[in-house]
Amino acid sequence: MPLSPSDRALGDLLVGRRIITLPQLDEAIELSEKWNVRLGDALLSRNWIEPRRYFETYAQNFDLPFVDLIRDPPDRALLRAEEADIYANRLTMPWRRNEGRLLIATAEPGPETVLYARRRWGADIEFVVASKFDIVFAVQTAFAEALSRRAVFELAELDPKMSARTVFTIPQMIVAYALLSIVLAGLALAPIKTLIALNIAISIFYLGNFVFKGILVSIGGGRSADIDETIAVEARALRTEDLPVFTVLVPMFREAAMLPQLAQALRRLDYPLGKLDIKIVLEASDRETIEAARSLGLEGVFEIIIVPPSQPQTKPKACNFALRFARGEYLVVYDAEDRPDPDQLRKVVATFRRSPPNTACLQCRLNYYNASENWLTRMFTLDYALWFDQVLPGLERLGMPIPLGGTSNHFRIDVLRELHAWDPFNVTEDADLGIRIGQKGYRVGVVDSTTFEEASCRTGQWLRQRSRWIKGYMQTLLVHTRRPLQLLRNTGPLGFLGFVFFIGGTVLAGLLNPLFWLFYAFWLVASAVNIDVIFPQILLLLCLFNLLAGNGAFTYLIMLAPIRRGWLDLIPFSFTLFGYWVLISLAAYKALWQLLRNPFFWEKTQHGMSRHAAAQFAETGGGP
Repeated sequence: MPLSPSDRALGDLLVGRRIITLPQLDEAIELSEKWNVRLGDALLSRNWIEPRRYFETYAQNFDLPFVDLIRDPPDRALLRAEEADIYANRLTMPWRRNEGRLLIATAEPGPETVLYARRRWGADIEFVVASKFDIVFAVQTAFAEALSRRAVFELAELDPKMSARTVFTIPQMIVAYALLSIVLAGLALAPIKTLIALNIAISIFYLGNFVFKGILVSIGGGRSADIDETIAVEARALRTEDLPVFTVLVPMFREAAMLPQLAQALRRLDYPLGKLDIKIVLEASDRETIEAARSLGLEGVFEIIIVPPSQPQTKPKACNFALRFARGEYLVVYDAEDRPDPDQLRKVVATFRRSPPNTACLQCRLNYYNASENWLTRMFTLDYALWFDQVLPGLERLGMPIPLGGTSNHFRIDVLRELHAWDPFNVTEDADLGIRIGQKGYRVGVVDSTTFEEASCRTGQWLRQRSRWIKGYMQTLLVHTRRPLQLLRNTGPLGFLGFVFFIGGTVLAGLLNPLFWLFYAFWLVASAVNIDVIFPQILLLLCLFNLLAGNGAFTYLIMLAPIRRGWLDLIPFSFTLFGYWVLISLAAYKALWQLLRNPFFWEKTQHGMSRHAAAQFAETGGGP
């Protein structure tokens, strides 16, 4: 994009006042033309100039007054809460009245802003210039309560059937009570037949779960390498000037030490910094991280969003709040310790452009950079390799709803807002949103790009994290089975079965496995006791098949999972899968207890615990 006359004048003014050097201006002009952005966006993507000095000079270039909205905040009576999104996105808002004329504060003076402001507020207006950071802060401050309430309750109020705010509905409690009564009555009146019936139902469910996941892996593992290579070629071919603005949300809580590593990981993205809209999303109570973020002197593409205190204090609520300030066409959520592949955003843009128009989200693969730290991290890595490299591509190819992972989900921002974003009452918010996307007629795709994270390397921390995930799956199961016929209509028979086995199977397997282990141990120890009466021969064969073939098949699939990435040293650990399942069952029962006692409690996962963390962020490569 050729430099506009006003930008050329601005550049001369900045050099003339020795705010930047002539070589810096030349580089900024080159970046501006290459990226197809304004000169100011290119300048703020570098740490050459303090933002306040830039916007003061910007005001002088337009011969307009500069105002400090922190010292002189807008007149609250002029602002409207329902327009908060517009103020934040257009970086333009009413400020004061002066002698009957309305003063408009803007960070982007120019013809487009003048036309918009006159359409919105009439011709009797004047302009002042303010820093974009001051405008964003002013919106956060003026509408903290309204935006916070919207972040918490928008989904619950506008689409209550899709919200986990109500844990159990009355019909669900009636059905649960009726089923329990039938089972208890059966045990009292016909105990043997009832136990056989329960045994058959559970055995068939286990068999279906094994078969279903085997099918997914066989289909997902056969994902065409040609497709992935085509996307990679198209991503490299994208012209930089044609790339859209991409919003990056990074919710953090008590993670001040992770900020420098996070900033470096985002700088390494092969995407023009001038087209990144990065939001560091922090809780108002987390003063340490807020001060650390402010003291880093980050480039002007980084903005700090302060989330006001409210309950529940969850990651999805923080993301909902920050969404109001997002200015991109697409949006991605990263965690504090994430390290995405450098070309990830380009691949996402290329994939969106070749995907069906109803594609709402693209999920990138996740895995861990500290896989070799201990047994737990190795098993966690195997788990993720199976999940993201084999199972999710299978769901995509079969057109089933995909429960999203917790990070590296890339959304069309218009669809995300249409769906009322994340459910702040669901502690596994992305899995729920993935199912809701499918329910609303949209689809989720999978992109062959990996984000490396830090695997929980301590058992206590792992249990806290996994129990939160399973509790969120329980919430998701409850929410989307409130209207089972609608779920069936919206997702189709295959999608419905996928939901039952994928979400329901994950929950029930963790809860039922210990019961079967105990039953098997009892049979081994007390073999003299005649329990064959509840195991007719055909049922006994089915149970033995589940025990031997089913568990053997899962072990085999786990063995295959790391081969795609060449992590052959992890394969022997697949034979210790039983120990990992024991931990999953402990987490499942903890999750069930919390669902009943404290359903919205968010157990924080502490990052930066791994001894590999600093070294991994200092390197350019990836993987274990």
